[in-house]
Amino acid sequence: MFLRRRPVRLESERIVLRLPAHSDFSAWTVLRQESRDFLTPWEPVWASDHLTRKSFTNRVYWAQRASRGGTALPLFLLRRDGLLLGAITLDNIRRGPAQMGTIGYWIGQPFARQGYMREAIKALVHHAFTELDLSRIEAACLPENAASRGVLEQAGFKYEGVAQSYLQINGRWRNHVLYANLRSDRRGRTEVR
Repeated sequence: MFLRRRPVRLESERIVLRLPAHSDFSAWTVLRQESRDFLTPWEPVWASDHLTRKSFTNRVYWAQRASRGGTALPLFLLRRDGLLLGAITLDNIRRGPAQMGTIGYWIGQPFARQGYMREAIKALVHHAFTELDLSRIEAACLPENAASRGVLEQAGFKYEGVAQSYLQINGRWRNHVLYANLRSDRRGRTEVR
C-alpha cells in the first residue's frame, strides 16, 4: 500500500520550519524586497523575475518535488506567531557512502542577530542526523561574513578550509570558507579510544 509522507514540519522554542506554500507569496516578497540591500552582498544576483508570483510558484513546486524526492528540504523559517523570518535549505542530499547534504540560508534584515537562524540550523541539523540518517552537513559562506561564520560555529559547525571561486555572489566568483557538522564529530578531541 502507498503511504503518503506528511510534509516536514520542524518546531523549536521560538520557530517553525516548514515547506513554502503559495499563500506565503506576499510575506516572502515583502521581506525579500525590504531586505534586498542587506542580502545582496551575500547572495547570487537575483534574476529579473525573482520577486514575481510565477517565480515564487515555481519555487513552491520545486520545494514540494525536492522534498518528496529526498534531494532537498527547502524550508521557510517562521516565528511561532506565523511571521516569516527567512528560509533555510538542506540541499544536494547525497545517499550511499556519502550520506551528506549542504545547507544554505537567509534571514530578513529585521530579524538578523536575534538567534533565529542558529535555532533553525540546529533544528534542521538534528532532523538531518536523526530522521534522514545523514552523517555530514556542509555549509559555506564568504570569509568576511562574520555573522554567518558565527552562527555556523555557534550551531556546532567546524571550519574546514577555503574553496576557491566557489560561487558567484553579487556577480563575482568568490572564495568561500567551508564548514561541516558531523553526526559523530570527534575532531579536536585528544582522548584515544
